[in-house]
Amino acid sequence: MSESVHPGRAMARVIAVTSGKGGVGKTFVSANLAAALARAGQRVLVLDADLGLANLDVVLNLCARVTLHDVFGGRAELADALQPAPCGFTVLLAGSGLLEYSRMTPVLHDRLVEVVDAVRPDFDIVLLDTGAGISDVVLFTLSLADELLVVVTPEPTSLTDAYAAIKLLATTQAARPVRLLVNQAQQRGQGLVVRAQLQQVLDRFVNPPLDQPLQLALLGEVPYDAAVRESIQQRLLLLETFPGSPAAVGIAAAAGKLLPP
Repeated sequence: MSESVHPGRAMARVIAVTSGKGGVGKTFVSANLAAALARAGQRVLVLDADLGLANLDVVLNLCARVTLHDVFGGRAELADALQPAPCGFTVLLAGSGLLEYSRMTPVLHDRLVEVVDAVRPDFDIVLLDTGAGISDVVLFTLSLADELLVVVTPEPTSLTDAYAAIKLLATTQAARPVRLLVNQAQQRGQGLVVRAQLQQVLDRFVNPPLDQPLQLALLGEVPYDAAVRESIQQRLLLLETFPGSPAAVGIAAAAGKLLPP
């Protein structure tokens, strides 16, 4: 596996985008956040780390000629797997339906570390679009990130599963900034309510024994918006098709909070 290193260049911030359950719009958020960050002048890579059920290619309407799995298997160089996406960011796509990547192995462990280390020098921000849940592959991928972004919806099942994932991370992995993005918010200010609900439960059941209590930061809320479904059906980025829609404005505001000062 080739590695590109630029002496003196700052390493990328690695942000893992995750969720307690599927169906909350995690990949949609990853792709559109990347578009907003790229438009703000950041060099952004989205790495599809949902190694068993990858779908970033579907969201972006891209065909992956070379995938992350080809790199892992030694069939291609890392540079050949990087490809441009709409709105000026870069993607590293994975394959789907591959059982051997649905569980952690020593080889997969080493390959993931190598790839993340290799791409850091060439980007400002690397977004790891993880799988949902708390499988060993997801948890290890999260351990490679400098910051975590948990995507939730206001639905009770999403909140319950997000709490379970955050609790596990807080008690088993190193302390890092954890941000919350509330997708499909039904009313203005619902993100603050959701964040307060999760923080209250964390303060009661998780934080007391921790040396460093976990404080969730609200990155933003994305309102429920019919334009989202339309963009997904067209397999186009929301920021490309409906840049003035309420959801696109919410994504752009969230991306602004990730920009360096």
